[in-house]
Amino acid sequence: MHPLHVDDYPDRVPQVAELSPQQAVRRHDREIVGLALPAFGALVAEPLFLLADSAIVGHLGTSQLAGLGVAGALLTTLVGVFVFLAYATTAAVARRVGAGDLPAAIRQGMDGIWLALLISAAAVAIALPAAPALTDLFGASGTAAPYAVTYLRISALGIPAMLVVLAATGVLRGLQDTRTPLYVAVGGFAVNAVLNVVLVYGAGLGIAGSAWGTVIAQNAMAAVYLAVVVRGARRHGASLRPDLAGIRACAQAGTPLLIRTLSLRAVLMLATAVAAGLGDASIAAHQITTTLWSLAAFALDAIAIAGQAIIGRYLGADDTAGARAACRRMVQWGIASGVVIGLVLALSRPLIAPLFTSDPAVRSELMTVLLVAALAQPVCGVVFVLDGILIGAGDGTYLAWSMVVTLAVFAPVALAVPALGGGLTALWWAMGLMMLTRLAGLHWRARSGKWAVTGAVRA
Repeated sequence: MHPLHVDDYPDRVPQVAELSPQQAVRRHDREIVGLALPAFGALVAEPLFLLADSAIVGHLGTSQLAGLGVAGALLTTLVGVFVFLAYATTAAVARRVGAGDLPAAIRQGMDGIWLALLISAAAVAIALPAAPALTDLFGASGTAAPYAVTYLRISALGIPAMLVVLAATGVLRGLQDTRTPLYVAVGGFAVNAVLNVVLVYGAGLGIAGSAWGTVIAQNAMAAVYLAVVVRGARRHGASLRPDLAGIRACAQAGTPLLIRTLSLRAVLMLATAVAAGLGDASIAAHQITTTLWSLAAFALDAIAIAGQAIIGRYLGADDTAGARAACRRMVQWGIASGVVIGLVLALSRPLIAPLFTSDPAVRSELMTVLLVAALAQPVCGVVFVLDGILIGAGDGTYLAWSMVVTLAVFAPVALAVPALGGGLTALWWAMGLMMLTRLAGLHWRARSGKWAVTGAVRA
């Protein structure tokens, strides 16, 4: 089924209250799996861009690889901050799909894409002249800095494409389509890998070739997304012109999610800063644990993305019972997924540590810290799912304040770890406390029912 063909949708989707309990559960499971599995594939494909760049540039020399590491961290941070372009668009588009107004859904998506272009214009204008200062801020060495500046300035030209991809991904997710983003992500990775080899080695462009290859691949991905969305807009008579009121509404809906994301980024950056002060072995073990934590988050995030699309559609269709039932079922999926991931992480620790390091001190810390991270996974499963559900409901203001409170709780505890003589294990127990704080706030909101505001537009 392609979501941009309105004939693919029945005139009226039965509400959950009209189904038997068994039918309702089967329907929710089909929807969750059908959306989450492709979303997981797309999420995993995204970091492969930087992985391919690292593998190819690494053979140029240590300084080039270090420069790529700094520039890549800057770009990843930038894109991560603007992830609200995908999240807010998903929720808004899904509501209109649920209301049966596909032209308005696509129009809403176009507003999100226009907002992405406006933001990217400002981001490029800042990134190009500020590249040397930004690389210094991220601690690039004297030998790595020139390569970092080169990569960052060229890659900055791909920022518009990266943000358009975010917004367009949100459009398709809102239209209940996570397969197209998977296909585009896999295709983009393949094109990026080939271009990097050709431009870095064949054309002899070095790290600049890697940057150009990534920019070309990103623009190709954006072009595919735009072609899909524009085709749907023309089929259903949705305007492609920028609408200032619609763009402003997208920005207003995205602002709370931006605050939420910045607060979450602050938590992660503070944890890294504290770990760095605990010594080389601690920061090394912390980096490995964070990498595995992020990998686990991809699986849980996939369910959250399904939640954004499904909950938005139910609320747009005025099916409060369906939204609540879907919420309960997705929480069950989150718990089960968290338990499985936690068990795998805990049992595989003896195999994981040697893969990443041969340092006995790092291995020793890693074994304990990974166990703490594994124990937190069931909590993470519920947190990620509820976060996605509230995003899908358009409950961004609550999410923003909840994450600010979480940061306020976490910061003094994390900073107290070295002051009280604690080590990396204590820091990761603090990370567990952070997740429990998020869980408490999200669970209270979910139980209150205040998030379940129905209608094509959240009032």
